[in-house]
Amino acid sequence: MWSNISTAPFLLTGFPGLEIFHPWISISFFVVYLSILLGNGTLLFLIQQDHSLHEPMYHFLALLAATDLGVTWTTMPTVLGVLWLDHREISHGACFFQAYLIHSLSIVESGLLLVMAYDRFIAICNPLRYASILTNAKVVKIGLGVLMRGFMLIVPIIITLSGFPYCRSHVLSHAFCLHQDVIKLACVDITFNRLYPIALVSLTGFLDSMLILISYILILKTVMGIASGKEQAKALNTCVSHVSCVLVFYVTVTGLTLIHRFGKYVPHVVHIIMSYVYFLFPPFMNPMIYSIKTKQIQNGITCFLSFQRI
Repeated sequence: MWSNISTAPFLLTGFPGLEIFHPWISISFFVVYLSILLGNGTLLFLIQQDHSLHEPMYHFLALLAATDLGVTWTTMPTVLGVLWLDHREISHGACFFQAYLIHSLSIVESGLLLVMAYDRFIAICNPLRYASILTNAKVVKIGLGVLMRGFMLIVPIIITLSGFPYCRSHVLSHAFCLHQDVIKLACVDITFNRLYPIALVSLTGFLDSMLILISYILILKTVMGIASGKEQAKALNTCVSHVSCVLVFYVTVTGLTLIHRFGKYVPHVVHIIMSYVYFLFPPFMNPMIYSIKTKQIQNGITCFLSFQRI
């Protein structure tokens, strides 16, 4: 059909062997998709409308919600296309762009969790200088820095990816494009594309998680120095939502990494499920965590619902 297999479109995969159940499986994905859109969209709306939430902590939370929406919008249309319509073909350009967005937004999310830890560190360890340190201008610069880091660091591997000839099978392992999935189909030396992501993960995900851990060690040290147990609990309570989001993100990242690296004999369907958990679980959980654990968000939702009933 294709005179030059190198230019043939890639073929996305749903759940191999379960194709007959794809329409039913798609229902659960669609429900999760709508929940992510509703949850993160509500957070953005509340933060934009409620002036009491116009603080650095909530500006970073808004960026996190926007990032989660970006990850979902990037992946779910092709996933639902495969499961609902059996639309499996995706052009090289669309595939590379999707992989670029997916991996960039993952680095952005890791960076946002780091700066949110920095926000909690300043709020608890240096509360009197919080407003002077985290000014609006500083928050904008930090946000832009996190975005630039995420979107710039992925460029080299996507550029090389787009220049590779693909003369092997064009069938991918997922219903969306991932760098590690596409490079397996290239028929040239891919040493750079194997080594660069390892260095990238070390310099972003691992470094970010270590800095988050250090910040909370310093926070705990400061909190333990507070005489009142009530004040200790109040200080730690402001960190619960962020710690929960950090655990959700890094536990799923670690799980997916271990499956890919050491799950040679694990059924392929487990690899597929873990990839969906990685991309859908944090965006699904983050709004719920902040809605349950953050009083200001709860108040905003209550006020909004009360206004709607009037």
